[in-house]
Amino acid sequence: MALTVKPDNASSSTLPLVHVIGTGGSISCIGESRTDFIDYNYADRHYTIAEMLARLPELADLAALRSEQFANAYGGEVSPSQWADLARRINRVFREAPETAGVAVTHGTSTLEETAYFLNLTVKSSKPVVVTGAMRPMTALSNDAEINLLDCVRVAASPDAVKRGVLVVLNNQIHAAREVTKSSTSRLDTFKSPDLGYLGYADSDGKVVFYRDPTKRHTADTEFDVDESADLPRVDIAHAYSGADGTIVEALANAGCAGLIAAGLGSGGGPRPFLDALTHVARSGIPVVLTSQAGSGRVMARKSYTQRGFILADNLTPRKARILLMLALTRTRDAVELQRMMETY
Repeated sequence: MALTVKPDNASSSTLPLVHVIGTGGSISCIGESRTDFIDYNYADRHYTIAEMLARLPELADLAALRSEQFANAYGGEVSPSQWADLARRINRVFREAPETAGVAVTHGTSTLEETAYFLNLTVKSSKPVVVTGAMRPMTALSNDAEINLLDCVRVAASPDAVKRGVLVVLNNQIHAAREVTKSSTSRLDTFKSPDLGYLGYADSDGKVVFYRDPTKRHTADTEFDVDESADLPRVDIAHAYSGADGTIVEALANAGCAGLIAAGLGSGGGPRPFLDALTHVARSGIPVVLTSQAGSGRVMARKSYTQRGFILADNLTPRKARILLMLALTRTRDAVELQRMMETY
């Protein structure tokens, strides 16, 4: 895949090299007017990543840049196979250009947290990989696209971001990929880390400041290798709700899923028919991981869960538990090992 090299500035030899990868999303869209805050996707017009970087000449003072257009997709259209391809591409960048200080990725916000967590488990480098997006396109009044892209490159270039796993940067805040989630349909401060908060700031004085580290294993320290694995196994999510029975659970199992995530109520539970169907699936040999829809907090090892054969997702959201189970199933189907991985990552 060819690279587009930005023209060097006078001090480029002293600046860190950041490889910027564009994948599409609202951050790249072109609206009909400066007040087009919601319909910009309709015309399906986009800036390339090179054009986006050209709109930010201030980046020349922060890093030497290489850029490539990896994809041009709405966030909701990004697939697991594209996650794997992106991880492989980033791994090649670090292998083939070891002088690269970090990688910055632009992405649609709908699934940004999923792509970031997948990369957190599969990128084989301790160097920064930073993902950003925007709630408003660059063409809109008071857009967040420009500052988010600038901050993303800033953090990717920062030596203080090394060994902290894949990071997500929006709204001047630096989040751990494992913990961040989109919490609002349209607010600029939509990305939150509900349980433990963000890690630090890409702040207005130009400093990148960290106050805490992720403690779960990530990136170069994981046991997952997408460079060697084949297609990811199918894992689906079944949501509990008042009156839920086993219909969805049984349908997903019959559709051939290799594993199932149960998005439970409260601390992970659900109506008895729903739990009974999950138990049947677990005892048939399909791993069932119990999560919660609550948005924060751990699913703990209650007897009523462990006796049914469920694997517990700690405080992972249903969507992130799905990603981990997909990767885990490329290594093992042993329930004890799968539980270990849920607690490790």
